[in-house]
Formats: sequence, C-alpha cells, structure tokens
Amino acid sequence: MESEYKLLSGAMVTLALATATLVVVPYMQLDHVEPPPGLKPYTEQQLRGREVYIAMGCLYCHSQQPRSQSQAPDFERGWGRAPVAGDYYYDHPHLMGTSRTGPDLFNIGARQPSVDWNLGHLYEPRAYTPGSIMPSFPFMFDVKDKAAPGDKVVSLPPSFAPAGKVVVAKQEALDLVAYLVGLNHTYPVDPGVQLPQLSAAQAAADGIKSPEGAKK
Repeated sequence: MESEYKLLSGAMVTLALATATLVVVPYMQLDHVEPPPGLKPYTEQQLRGREVYIAMGCLYCHSQQPRSQSQAPDFERGWGRAPVAGDYYYDHPHLMGTSRTGPDLFNIGARQPSVDWNLGHLYEPRAYTPGSIMPSFPFMFDVKDKAAPGDKVVSLPPSFAPAGKVVVAKQEALDLVAYLVGLNHTYPVDPGVQLPQLSAAQAAADGIKSPEGAKK
C-alpha cells in the first residue's frame, strides 16, 4: 500500500507540474496579448467556413505558422512572415497545425485571393496543381444541367468540366472559401514584440525564476 501511495503521489505531482508548465504559465504570459491593429475578427460566414475546415481535417495537412527567416525558407516560398501571438487572437481553438503535407495557409488569402480559383481547387485540385495529392471535395458541389438564379457556378478548366453540365458550389464550399480567402496576415507587426514578463510576485508564487533572477 505504501508503494501505491508513493506512486499516486508522484503521478499527481507530475500532473501538477505539467499543468503548470504547459497551461498555467503560457496562459499568464499570453493573457495580455492584444490583436494587431490590422487583424479583423472573423465574419459569420468565415466562422462557418472555419468549422468546415476543421470538420474536413484540413489542419492535418496544412499548417498556419510560417517559420522565421533565420530558421527556414518559408518566407521565400511566399508563405509570409513568422507569426506573433496576436495573430491568433480570434482563433479558438488555434489551427496552427503540426504537419505540412500541403503548403502553409497562414497567407493563402494573399497568395490566392480568387474565390473562383479556390472553389475550383476544392472541386478538383489537380486541375490547378498537377500532381497534387490533396483529396477533392465533390460532395461540396452540385452538378446541374443549368444554373439557377443565385447559384455560384465554378469556372473549371475545360478538360475538367463535366460535358454539358455546370458545377455549382454548395454553401459549405462558399463558407470554406470565405475562410481561406480571409487568411491574410500581411498587415505590419513588430517582429521583435516581447511576451509580457511574469512579475516577481507571480514568479515567486509559481516557483519560477524571473529573468532578473536567472541572470544572477
């Protein structure tokens, strides 16, 4: 029994330390971060598109976090500057991603602002990027004999367009593209912005060395 209590106590201490390190301290550091002046809240349609983005698993293949120019050629690839914490102010949860099977989408709205291009790319990626391994999403579209008033017809390359038919985007496709086109983080920010430092009292309460103390 004594060993079991020691094991349980050790597990609880480990869990507490991990929670403090991975949750509490980052929350305290980022609690006062404000959005950059150029960052706008998502519109209602963009929020719906963001839900589609999550539901379709886009975050498993696309990141939204270009690395700094000193670490990788992401900027030269056209993916944009390295992000700052405020860039994700309106993202709950964040969709920074952990994999790059496809290109980073932090600035896809700046690179590909065309709604028509993005809709066509969703319908058939290989029509726009030969050799792409991205899955197509035909279930987000209707193939009709004739477009109805108000329909958004997708302009496809002739070799990919269904003969004698028109491809019309469903609302979920329009919402997803609205979200993608809205991913434009080209507004200026201070790349040297520093995270708020813990106060001496906070650091002492959490058993963390303050930057000043660390130098001594």
